[in-house]
Amino acid sequence: MTRFHSLQNLPATVAKPGYDRDAAGIGIVHIGLGAFMRAHLAVYTDDALAAAGGDWRITAIGLRSRDAIDQLNDQNGLYTLLVRDAETAGRVIGSIADAIHAPSDPEAVLAALAAPSTRIVSITITEKGYGIDPATGGLDVNVPAIAADLASDLSAPQSAVGLIVAGLAQRRAEGTGPFTALSCDNLPENGHILKRLVLDFARRRDGDLADWIEANASFPATMVDRITPPQTEKTLADARALVGADDRAAIETEPFSQWVIEDDFCAGRPAWEKGGAVMVTDVRAYERMKLVMLNGTHSMLAYAGHVAGHKFVRETMADPDLKRLIDRHMRTAATTLDAVPGIDLDQHREALLARFANPTIDHPTYQIAMDGTQKMPTRIFDATLAAIDKGTDTQSFAFATAAWMAYVKGAIDGAYAIRDPREAELLSVARSAASPEALLNALFALPGFVPDALKSHDVFRKTVLLRLRVMLEDGMRAAITREAAAI
Repeated sequence: MTRFHSLQNLPATVAKPGYDRDAAGIGIVHIGLGAFMRAHLAVYTDDALAAAGGDWRITAIGLRSRDAIDQLNDQNGLYTLLVRDAETAGRVIGSIADAIHAPSDPEAVLAALAAPSTRIVSITITEKGYGIDPATGGLDVNVPAIAADLASDLSAPQSAVGLIVAGLAQRRAEGTGPFTALSCDNLPENGHILKRLVLDFARRRDGDLADWIEANASFPATMVDRITPPQTEKTLADARALVGADDRAAIETEPFSQWVIEDDFCAGRPAWEKGGAVMVTDVRAYERMKLVMLNGTHSMLAYAGHVAGHKFVRETMADPDLKRLIDRHMRTAATTLDAVPGIDLDQHREALLARFANPTIDHPTYQIAMDGTQKMPTRIFDATLAAIDKGTDTQSFAFATAAWMAYVKGAIDGAYAIRDPREAELLSVARSAASPEALLNALFALPGFVPDALKSHDVFRKTVLLRLRVMLEDGMRAAITREAAAI
């Protein structure tokens, strides 16, 4: 079948970009060309271009695999977005102009970053891509890509932070002016974290450059939300049927989408609000709500669900006992929150439960379970401390913590890979722990992982241990049943 590469002859049932792609220049460089970016930022940008125009198309940068790069370039940047609900709707996104594989063409990447037309550099690289030292919150100079960039002349940066610093350094030298660095990852105060890491990196090389970046560039915080499962053969088959051509870059997602953005851009921005984005002065209440209600619940159900044999999130919602635990976790998480402007938390919880149960979305629990040492502190441990401070029950957070530990222990026989930046360390601990108590103590002792206030909280430790014993001795299924019966 012919490869999808043109907007010509598309069926009337498929929506296409509502603007002249050739007339819209490039204003955004995006680092991290994954499915989420294509289901979120690229879609909001597509809508903004259709509503308000402007030179805001995107050059996408891939740091590792070049598969997605080649797929998009072979298709003139076009791809199908499938929105899964009772019926599947198809839409072609045109906001990506081109894509560059950084390891293969570093000169082109730096040229894109330094181009006067580039006003925003956005990133979706997941938590582990930032190079955060878990002990200090600063730059981890032992991360191979960070270490290589610090030791180099930055002519071919390997890390996202290195790329941003290299681009800003060249713009300063050429008098081009700064760009806005925009994090779109699930990190609390992600813009502030990115700024801290960029300045840390820059100061290790050039103090004057760091001062210039701090004074001129901007790093807005954002809260992003849209469930985007990995591409499957069904994704490709459904896209092929909709557009009448072979679309290897097609992705699928859910109907819901949310983007809350701190409106702090030093060089302008697209009219993202025209696509439904919410522009605010402070994102923190929204991002905390998402981290503890959606992301935290996702982590809990992913560890418990995966170990119990549930492949997809929708399967956990079809398990009556686990569904009760999912609902309990969201309710408990909501009690740790202050008021969120414009949000009714009970209605938000009901909407989340409906999203999780969407029968057309194959969101793997194993995908959510990866990178636990990066996710547990912000999704579970911070919420636990907030619950303790507010006098709220912590049993659901204890269950989530125990489920993560059981997930780690379950990997020692090779049944699955943990897929965590500290995987070797976790497996070593799990293999040497002869009892549930030994496992808990060793995992709690991991450097830069569990907050000191939680490590020393005897009641919480005992609550976790009680559940971990059941999971390891009687199995996750028994633990889920027993936990649900106690609610």
